[in-house]
Amino acid sequence: MYYIGIDLGTSALKLLLMDEKGDILRTVTEDYPLFFPHPGWSEQAPEDWIRALESGMPKLLEGVDASKVRGIGAGGQMHGLVVTEKDGRVLRPAILWNDGRTGKETAYLNTVIGTEKLSACTANIAFAGFTAPKLLWMKENEPELFARIDKIFLPKDYINYYLTGVHATDPSDASGMLLFDVEHRTWSEEMLSVCGVRKEQMARVFESYERIGTLLPEVAKRFGLPEDVFVVAGAGDNAAAAIGTGTVGEGACNISLGTSGTIFITSDHFRKDPQNALHAFAHADGGYHLMGCMLSAASANKWLVEDIFGTNDYAAEQKDITEEDLGRNHVFFLPYLMGERSPINDVNARGTFTGITMDTARKDLTQAVLEGVAFAMRDSLEVARAQGIPVTRSKICGGGAKSALWRTIFANVMNIPLDVPASEQGPGQGGAMLAMVADGVFRDVQEACAALVHVVDTVEPTPALVARYEQQYGKFARIYPAMKNLFPQLL
Repeated sequence: MYYIGIDLGTSALKLLLMDEKGDILRTVTEDYPLFFPHPGWSEQAPEDWIRALESGMPKLLEGVDASKVRGIGAGGQMHGLVVTEKDGRVLRPAILWNDGRTGKETAYLNTVIGTEKLSACTANIAFAGFTAPKLLWMKENEPELFARIDKIFLPKDYINYYLTGVHATDPSDASGMLLFDVEHRTWSEEMLSVCGVRKEQMARVFESYERIGTLLPEVAKRFGLPEDVFVVAGAGDNAAAAIGTGTVGEGACNISLGTSGTIFITSDHFRKDPQNALHAFAHADGGYHLMGCMLSAASANKWLVEDIFGTNDYAAEQKDITEEDLGRNHVFFLPYLMGERSPINDVNARGTFTGITMDTARKDLTQAVLEGVAFAMRDSLEVARAQGIPVTRSKICGGGAKSALWRTIFANVMNIPLDVPASEQGPGQGGAMLAMVADGVFRDVQEACAALVHVVDTVEPTPALVARYEQQYGKFARIYPAMKNLFPQLL
């Protein structure tokens, strides 16, 4: 039997085909554009996601006995706002997770509605990327369109709607909307009222591993699939990626170095950060997690290498950085290229190089970016540690984690061993595994992870390098507080 995983990313849709043993038989990637209609805005056309799916699925299934496909599971970029009217047409381009237009609305939610009430209703406070501020922005700036909204979707849920005709979501993705009561895994009536949204506009909530329906006949025919192929609710990208790395149950951790960067700490029981610096979300395994999310992680290195240095040879930019150089750089980098979420929640924060001198070399800038991302991720880890949450080791995944140098930097900045999974297919792999659970191949998500996820390498911290990075982190931690009040004046 075969299972299809969908990863609806910010730059591309990735499909994978997995068999019942967990072997990945084929992957397909279809790119689509990202639009920046105003400074700080970030949008995509949901129709482009569908075109990518319609283009990629035949390639994925070419030469495959499609009758053996049993189920489909998707993981997708979180927080995006997709709205349709009564005839099903998309009303406007999707406003994405990294869109920064909602500073005014975010401030309103946190100050007028109040962080205490937000936290009580949703276990979180408002961040500019969340969905609720986007709805308030649309209500204020596009009232005619807002009045025509029939259904509200998250990005991967729109894909599932195309496949099944079912308006559904899951707790992990819904947690990032600021409209969802995370503890009780249901919509918050109070927050829906604050945003002027009716409950019937919201999706029905299924657990990530539950079936929401089967393929629409016309979709099944288009792809040459049986009509009884089922679709599971799926998960937000970070929760789906955590399934793919086996980060489930009590006390597991995963560090993801993708376009954004996350540290993902799991729990069997609900808990929230009293400071609200970390997100308290539901997990795709039926439990919960705390997550720190930074907006520019591997994308910060991509910006430096491609846009500033004018190359795409990442390995060449890192090859001259030796272990002797690590923890001794005189240049520091704040990776706040798009503002920042966890733990500072500052849309005005900006990227900076600090400490540049006449003898600063190109490799010093590269090292500063790699270290700056690790330091900023440690900021979130320190919040968890301050709450007494023990994080003694972690998985590491994402495009940035393919760099052995960056893995070494992270292990020593965090001072924990980092385990590298054998397969690195992210949210798509997690989505396919959720479909396998729904099909009864495994009793639950934990059993699926135990059977299918294997570690092929572990990066251990070394005492001397940990000590050097401890000093460097202390210097890094003083830069943002010194710059914070200046950033708004630079806009």
